[in-house]
Amino acid sequence: MIVKIMNYGDENDSKFIEYHVESLSKDQLVFLNENLDEETTVDEDILRIKIYFEEELYPFQSDAAKIRLDDFIAREEIEMNVFLSSFLEDM
Repeated sequence: MIVKIMNYGDENDSKFIEYHVESLSKDQLVFLNENLDEETTVDEDILRIKIYFEEELYPFQSDAAKIRLDDFIAREEIEMNVFLSSFLEDM
């Protein structure tokens, strides 16, 4: 599974992060799309997950995140990969 952050920022007075998840089987795509609480769509073989955050929980808001944004993006991608992997164990 490959998780990448494709977009993030402000939308409709909310902070969001959009993840693209690749290298999933068809069964995994269907399972995640149907069972995750977050906003999800499937585009060919890519699962798109959009998560909205309250401002105080948004991971890219700190001064450290602004200075080392690449590190924060990589950490968020790893955390989402771990979360999805554990979620797929219930499949």
